[in-house]
Amino acid sequence: MDASSAYQDTLPLSSDALLAQLDEWGLAYRMHTHGPLRTVEDAKSVEGQFTVPGENALRVKNLYLRDKKKRNYLVTLEQSREIDLKALGAELGIGNLSFGSADRLLENLGIRPGAVSPLAMINGVQNDVRFFMDAAARQAEVIYMHPLVNDRTVVLKQTDMMAFFDRIDCKITWLP
Repeated sequence: MDASSAYQDTLPLSSDALLAQLDEWGLAYRMHTHGPLRTVEDAKSVEGQFTVPGENALRVKNLYLRDKKKRNYLVTLEQSREIDLKALGAELGIGNLSFGSADRLLENLGIRPGAVSPLAMINGVQNDVRFFMDAAARQAEVIYMHPLVNDRTVVLKQTDMMAFFDRIDCKITWLP
């Protein structure tokens, strides 16, 4: 199975159910559908189709990581930001980090590789996944992210994204 909406009903929470929850909470978003985007390069190839001129937007990349003590982390960064996992682990005081497996990603965040997203914290908070986010998100007007599948992109206002995190009781550790 891939990470597209064709298989969303095999996830603990489907993309449609997430979007319905956003609607119920009154969190506005724009949604774009497209072919599956598996990498930042894939996303860059289509982002011009969705861009609103003059909009202060943040496009993100997301890393599902684990440490040697088997703790899980979701790290959301500006999509072009370089990251050194060893330096990040040292900076956060959590030791060596490595990428989590596809099975653990599904178990802990309820998504498949290629669809990693801050919105997956709706599942992650229940599984003690720690969330780190690029401080650039604080300055953005809107943030582009996958709604648990990789053939859809939602654009949330930064204030609505923060309201989402409040609703699910997700603590954010900001990365400088």
